Amino acid sequence: MLTLENLSCPIDSEPLSRDAASLKCKNGHTFDLAKTGYVNLLPVQNKRSKDPGDNKLMVNARQSFLNQGYYYSVVEAIFSSYPEDALGDSPRILDAGCGEGYYLDKLGELFQIQGIVNERIGLDISKWAVTAASKRDKTASWIVGSNASLPMPNERFDAVLCLFGFPVFKEFARVLSANGLLLLVESGAEHLIELRRILYPSVHEYKPTYADGIEGFELLCEQVETYQFSLASQQEIQNLLVMTPHIHKASFEGREAVKQLTSIDLTADVKLRWYRKMTGVESV
Repeated sequence: MLTLENLSCPIDSEPLSRDAASLKCKNGHTFDLAKTGYVNLLPVQNKRSKDPGDNKLMVNARQSFLNQGYYYSVVEAIFSSYPEDALGDSPRILDAGCGEGYYLDKLGELFQIQGIVNERIGLDISKWAVTAASKRDKTASWIVGSNASLPMPNERFDAVLCLFGFPVFKEFARVLSANGLLLLVESGAEHLIELRRILYPSVHEYKPTYADGIEGFELLCEQVETYQFSLASQQEIQNLLVMTPHIHKASFEGREAVKQLTSIDLTADVKLRWYRKMTGVESV
């Protein structure tokens, strides 16, 4: 269900209301909708750079890679592991760090197949990513914004998804309803291990994140999705490399070695963790 309702002004946190092709607050702050339907709620004063987030090249590479379906098993794992007791009453879902919209779009398709009415909003700090997302899926709402200061009121969502992103748990707790759900999807120890062995002289030891838990959240379940896939061209390999942090972290020699490949067999190793917001956690 497409909606740009019940959002907050990123400048003064006042409610935003729709006025033709704009969103406005009572203090006169106005945010125009782009031609593709998204809205930019990231004020200049909240940016750490002129063009934050993934650039156009990275977004295009990610879109080309994901459209081939290599990570569709992750979509299916998210859907199949979604707690059933949270699906009955038109779940309101935020994808915090949505990228170019692949995961939220594909989840929407699975919800539709099952007849589950839902409201989906994707937010990302990259205008290039949100522009691509708004062209991909017209049934979701798309926002340029930051996880550090979500432009939404308290208890706005039933679930927050953070997929390979940068979680801000205080903000996630604030916008989640009582007993709302949080999903973290992260790389596991063997994720893309074959590529990493080429890129780096040695592979760093894997260190699990949030091993001591997350304040204000209860871990419900943890699931690991592991499978093999193959890339059959240098272009596909480069698309994968460009969309990962390795494009910036790897040495020149490592990147040059990858350029010599014409194919590669890879391991996908992805960890999914569902949490529930604890009762009594204040939304401040």
